[in-house]
Amino acid sequence: MTAYRIAAQTFLALIALTLCGPLAAASDRDRFIHEPRNINPNATDPEAFKEKAALNLPPWPKDADLVEFHTRDRATQFRHFIDTKSLSVDAQQIVRYTVVVVSGSGGRNVAYEGIRCTPNGEHRSYAYGISGKFQPVPDSPWRPVLDPAVPPYARDLQQFFLCVPLKFEPRPLKEMPRVLSGRGKASDHTGFLPD
Repeated sequence: MTAYRIAAQTFLALIALTLCGPLAAASDRDRFIHEPRNINPNATDPEAFKEKAALNLPPWPKDADLVEFHTRDRATQFRHFIDTKSLSVDAQQIVRYTVVVVSGSGGRNVAYEGIRCTPNGEHRSYAYGISGKFQPVPDSPWRPVLDPAVPPYARDLQQFFLCVPLKFEPRPLKEMPRVLSGRGKASDHTGFLPD
């Protein structure tokens, strides 16, 4: 077999593969989901999402009801706590909670916030704590958790603690304190088999 004939056969084989590749790919399109599907119809158009229920602020958090959760930023000088009595999930699947952030010097910031378990996650601040009382933040917008205006701990709450990974829905309410405290696995209820 001459070098010319080998080169010609190789060239024809490459053309055949080039022509067959798109056909094979087209037949595989239905086998895998390449983009996450929006289970929540409000997740496709953020402007369409409107909260239906009137907001009721929770009581001021008590130390006995606080559960500490750890963020990915292990170098942080802050400690983060959730008031387990304030945790709620409404009919629109908004997870609401009171967060307490304690600085290294003991200073405390308290806020009442919400998270939506959409594919990209969304966060909203409802109120800030001032002198033992909540001060509402009127008309605060929903922001993606990756927005620089959103506190970094909110990303961890959405990705690991309050929402079920890959399902875009809140965890069962009774499970949230257990997962926040580190007694549960972030992978619980994902649909994957345990290790």
